[in-house]
Amino acid sequence: MLEFLRQFLIVDIFISNFGTLMKGLAFTFELAIVAMFFGTILGVLLALGRSFGNRLLSWLCTAYVELIRGTPLLAQLFILYFALPPYGIRLSAVSVAFLGFILNSAAYQAEYTRGSIEAVGEDQFKAAYSLGMGKWQTIFYVVLPQAIRWSIPAWMNEFIYLLKCTSIAYIIGAPDLLTQGKFIASRNYQFFRVYLIVAIIYLVIVLAATWIVGKIEQKVQIPGFGYDKARR
Repeated sequence: MLEFLRQFLIVDIFISNFGTLMKGLAFTFELAIVAMFFGTILGVLLALGRSFGNRLLSWLCTAYVELIRGTPLLAQLFILYFALPPYGIRLSAVSVAFLGFILNSAAYQAEYTRGSIEAVGEDQFKAAYSLGMGKWQTIFYVVLPQAIRWSIPAWMNEFIYLLKCTSIAYIIGAPDLLTQGKFIASRNYQFFRVYLIVAIIYLVIVLAATWIVGKIEQKVQIPGFGYDKARR
């Protein structure tokens, strides 16, 4: 029993490997933030192409979104990392991690944005046209600002998802938090204690991110939609 309880005493391991763990955590944050930023930009472009592009462009955007959302992220990373080198395309584990997460996140964010665009309604177009605005003026100055605002809660949830999902990058050797934990455990053979530390770190950052996301959602809410403090 004492030996079992001792396994939960993780302070010594955490302190002695603090630098290594923080290095992995820094990469985890970097991967999530970069994937979120560029995934958002690409996702908005995909949503616009799918909603307002010509038939070919709309079909191509739809095909991309359905392909990415219909296949596992791990399979996509494996294709980029293992399947491309025979064709002369060699990418490092870090490059594959960033590229894979950006492409994956973009597909999901495209759907969030497209749903928000459709929620704006045809009456907004009619009102803009009656004021003499063209199609793309209406999209960029009337529809898109509202759609982006409605998409923010979904985007925030996507960021939390990315924080947790970055652990998948360890499979291809990217130096994320889980990978650093694996290296530490392979040296001291304290697998339970090391992975317990890693799990606690993930829990802390996800809870902190969830709290921050809640505050952001309250700040950007559109009156009459979303968060209602009276219901809490």
